[in-house]
Amino acid sequence: MENKTFEQKLKELEELVRGLEEKTISLEDAVNKYTKGLELAKDCYDTLNTNEQLVIKKMTEFGLVDFDRKD
Repeated sequence: MENKTFEQKLKELEELVRGLEEKTISLEDAVNKYTKGLELAKDCYDTLNTNEQLVIKKMTEFGLVDFDRKD
């Protein structure tokens, strides 16, 4: 995947979703957009997860770990 920012990927994902909502989209286009959307969603999830772990690490280093989180 290209080296885009999280925000750029999220915007592209939103545009893909809007495209999938079109009533005139062909099946082939829908499958292509859906596949690209899954890739973007996974990449965004991975980015969020990585950054969440970084925040948790920093909070732990500063003794600020007393918050509700799901592991």
